[in-house]
Amino acid sequence: MENKDRNLYRLDELSDYKIASNYPDVRGWKIVDADNRTIGTIDNLWVNKDMQRVVYLDVKADKSLMDDSRKEVHETIANDNGREFMYRDGDSHLIIPIGSVNINKDTKIVMANGIGYDTFRRTGRYNTQQRFDRDYERAVLRSYYPNENYDNDDTFYSRREFDNR
Repeated sequence: MENKDRNLYRLDELSDYKIASNYPDVRGWKIVDADNRTIGTIDNLWVNKDMQRVVYLDVKADKSLMDDSRKEVHETIANDNGREFMYRDGDSHLIIPIGSVNINKDTKIVMANGIGYDTFRRTGRYNTQQRFDRDYERAVLRSYYPNENYDNDDTFYSRREFDNR
C-alpha cells in the first residue's frame, strides 16, 4: 500500500530525477568515519521529493562493522544490561544525513564528520526490503547527535544535518 504522506524515495525509484551536475554520484563509493575507519559503501541516495534534494546517504554497512556490532550485542547480553537485541538478519543498511559528510571527488571517498566508529556500530539499521519511518530517522539522528531535538516535523529537513551546500 502506497503511503500518500510518503516523502522520501530512493533515487533509483525516481526515473525523472538525476543528480545535479555539480555533485558527484557517490553511489558505490566507500564511506569512512572521522578516523578513516570503513563504515560501508554508499548503496543509494534518499531524496526528499518536496525539497527536490538528497537528504540521506543509504549505506550498506561493512561486514567488519556488522561483526563488531554483533560482538558488542553478545557481550551486552552476556553482561545482562537488559538492552534489547538491535538487529535482525537482513538489517544491513543505515542512513547518514547528507550534511554530516564531506565528499572527496579525487579519492572517491565520503567522510562522516564527527561521527565515530562506535556510534555507527551502535546505530540502528534497517532492511532495504522494508521502508524506514520517521521514528527510525529520529532514532538514528539522536544516536549521531544526542543533544539535538528532532520532534518538530515541520522543520525536520531544514536542519543543518541535511544541508550539504
